[in-house]
Amino acid sequence: MHRIEGPTLALIGFCYGLWALAGAMIWPIAPVAALALMAVMAALHSSLVHECLHGHPTRNRRWNEALVSVPLSVIYPYRRYRATHLAHHHDERLTDPLEDPESYYKARWQHDRMPLWLRAILRVNNTMLGRLVLGPVLGAAGFLAQEGRMFRADVQGVRKAWLLHLVGLVPMLALVWSFGIPFWLYMVAVVWPSLSLIAIRTYAEHRWHDVPEGRTIVVERSPLAWLFLNNNLHIVHHQLPQAPWYALPRLYAERRDHWQKLNHGYVYANYWQMFRAHAIRAKEPVVHPVLHQIPAPPLPETGPPVAPMGGQQA
Repeated sequence: MHRIEGPTLALIGFCYGLWALAGAMIWPIAPVAALALMAVMAALHSSLVHECLHGHPTRNRRWNEALVSVPLSVIYPYRRYRATHLAHHHDERLTDPLEDPESYYKARWQHDRMPLWLRAILRVNNTMLGRLVLGPVLGAAGFLAQEGRMFRADVQGVRKAWLLHLVGLVPMLALVWSFGIPFWLYMVAVVWPSLSLIAIRTYAEHRWHDVPEGRTIVVERSPLAWLFLNNNLHIVHHQLPQAPWYALPRLYAERRDHWQKLNHGYVYANYWQMFRAHAIRAKEPVVHPVLHQIPAPPLPETGPPVAPMGGQQA
């Protein structure tokens, strides 16, 4: 492999450049179009962060981090996402609500301790429409609550990750201010929609299956594949995480039957097929169908702990 991957480097420049162009030149004359374009670029940036933490576009980890260090989606620090996402890549633990940081399932004891209103929200969140609307808020709330606990406990690396994240936020927030875009509007009209776009990909990315390879999806075709950097072909990425985004379609096409057999036929033709099936009907239960089925012990008199939301951006 080349030491520097030109397509990824060019796409990073394109992403930041078009985001800045939308804010500086399109916002004054067409604000709705500018915010929509910035949201798409923020979603693309999330995909590029994912690419960089897997060792692209250079072989130098610090350079890869620096290239995407200005966080257009605001919420997730690069180093914290890197730590949780690489833990997610232990495929034998995929979907485990206690071992996989990106699992949307809950252990039985976690579910039993939740108030009824939260159980209802999580059931709605397991529909595709629910995931697109509620998922960004629930994911961010659960992530920030957990990070707050780890920050206070001074877990190794957490405070430094947040410090670096805040450093990266400074130029981004300064630019948003210079464009004349209110910060609250940026959060509502750019960050939230950008995370919703990513939620299209992550909604059904993994399921429980007895065989680890059967837990990871393939969505064969989508006009959004470029935005997701071809991670709709997710089984290929999990098996070959060192492969760059632009190689995934070729790797899939060369051995299409192999990949579909490997993941036990967990294949959708496109995201529209998925949406028709699960827009208002949950694809998966909230409680993991197999793992951690032991009921919750009696609650202490002090009351239940705060339940994590789970399912961070991926």
